[in-house]
Amino acid sequence: MTEPILTISGLTKTYASGFQALKGIDLRIGKGEIFALLGPNGAGKTTLISIVCGIVTPSSGTVVAAGHDIVREARAARFRIGLVPQELTTDAFESVWATVSFSRGLFRRQPNPAYIEKVLRDLSLWEKRKNKIMTLSGGMKRRVMIAKALSHEPDILFLDEPTAGVDVELRREMWSMVRRLREEGVTIILTTHYIDEAEEMADRIGIINKGELIVVEEKAKLMQKLGKRRLTLTLPEPMTALPPALAGWPLSLKAAGNQLEYTFDKHDAVATGQPRDIPSLLRRLNELGIAFKDLNTSQSSLEEIFVDLVSGETEARP
Repeated sequence: MTEPILTISGLTKTYASGFQALKGIDLRIGKGEIFALLGPNGAGKTTLISIVCGIVTPSSGTVVAAGHDIVREARAARFRIGLVPQELTTDAFESVWATVSFSRGLFRRQPNPAYIEKVLRDLSLWEKRKNKIMTLSGGMKRRVMIAKALSHEPDILFLDEPTAGVDVELRREMWSMVRRLREEGVTIILTTHYIDEAEEMADRIGIINKGELIVVEEKAKLMQKLGKRRLTLTLPEPMTALPPALAGWPLSLKAAGNQLEYTFDKHDAVATGQPRDIPSLLRRLNELGIAFKDLNTSQSSLEEIFVDLVSGETEARP
């Protein structure tokens, strides 16, 4: 990882009701990184973002953003952070240009029309700059929220469910925009319910559940370590039940017995000390005289890994 631009240490949050929203969060995010924070509703994602952005006060722990402690140097830290919240909250009667320019002024930044123009052009908002917010579509309003968050030239940008409620085409345009921002040196931290969004964009992925970070890993390594390979064999004749000689293999019958599905996890082989690879299975099938007419393999998606982790079926492995 590159030099961290955001360091979170021992962060906790307990509300007056006694509910513990965050439990000892430790996280370092590198400069220029795209980091995806995943978790079910109520897991603590928004609480974590709100603390870093100075909206919620932590119960304990420290957060240093771009070299500034968010409690002791709150104003300096906040100047370095941009936030795009889930809610579309902005003045409906103002124009796009006025809304984004006003946001820059809130951070006491000197007027910079050239920069505001660049942001609006990058977000395909330039042609709408004179339009009132109330006349825009939901997708365009979402872009205005991003433009507001970028107006003061932050080093860190939080995107809390940035593509919620927008169509697929606009989502892909936003993905391209996020990549451009990263190329310009902005660090992106996003929360999303769209697993494919994290799989498409993120360098690293953190999964939070019940206030705890249960895994933080590079995307490729996470999928390699926790992903499972799946082999599907299409049989010439349907099979009513698995032969006893295949007991102990992680096999199941699918498609009314016309397909034999084998799920392979290399960690299972280590744990059992038994062969659990595809060639070993194919040799065993040949010994038993079980033929097949087609086969294909696939790898677990990030969505499957996420579901397994938060349901407790899979443990994060170092």
